[in-house]
Amino acid sequence: MADILGKALMDYHHGNYSEDIKTYSSLDEEDVIPLPYLFRNFKDMPKLEQKALQLSRGTVLDIGSGAGNHALYLQNKGHKVTALDNSTGAISVCKERGVKSLVNTAVLDYDKERFDTLLLLMNGVGLAGSLDNLDDFLQHLASLLLPNGQILLDSSDIIYMFEQDEDGGYWIPNNDKYYGEVTFTMEYKGEKGESFNWLYLDFNTLQNVCWTNDLDCELVLLGDHFDYLARVTKK
Repeated sequence: MADILGKALMDYHHGNYSEDIKTYSSLDEEDVIPLPYLFRNFKDMPKLEQKALQLSRGTVLDIGSGAGNHALYLQNKGHKVTALDNSTGAISVCKERGVKSLVNTAVLDYDKERFDTLLLLMNGVGLAGSLDNLDDFLQHLASLLLPNGQILLDSSDIIYMFEQDEDGGYWIPNNDKYYGEVTFTMEYKGEKGESFNWLYLDFNTLQNVCWTNDLDCELVLLGDHFDYLARVTKK
């Protein structure tokens, strides 16, 4: 399986930046992920990410760590942080940038240790893939928590991407899928990766699923554009 993200991160880290990652989605949108943004420092992070880092405590598992921006910030603040990513290239970049504890696997395949804080930033809950998978995903995350541990995650309600009628309602395709379920494909330097499912989750749906799974879910902060930071804890 092509490691599109990893190749792009490695190129940028090694000074070979010539283009960004292109993304194609089931929302009929073509977009780019600017590589410099994937190496941002704390002052360039959105306020939701800054807040999540400030709320992180104890031992931390940075899930979907990418180039290691969040892990490095917390490590430099004295936290014991483990960066976890399914991308081999991403983990290599984390290592070269100085992250000390690294795990190259999918989060659902990881159960080695328990943590005080789980971080899922840049819409990390998207790793669940679909609403149907969210119960199992959250239960697995909860199993990685130490007593009094917390899950800090951000996501976006993408309802704004659908057409709105005069009454304020939205026209959402009636295909029996939750409107936040999106399929993505990434392309870098002419190479396309395999398509993957990604979940954007409105807060009310997240809160309801958490309650169903005996978890508390608190809205911590609203972003500027339908995005939010939430804290999930065991009841």
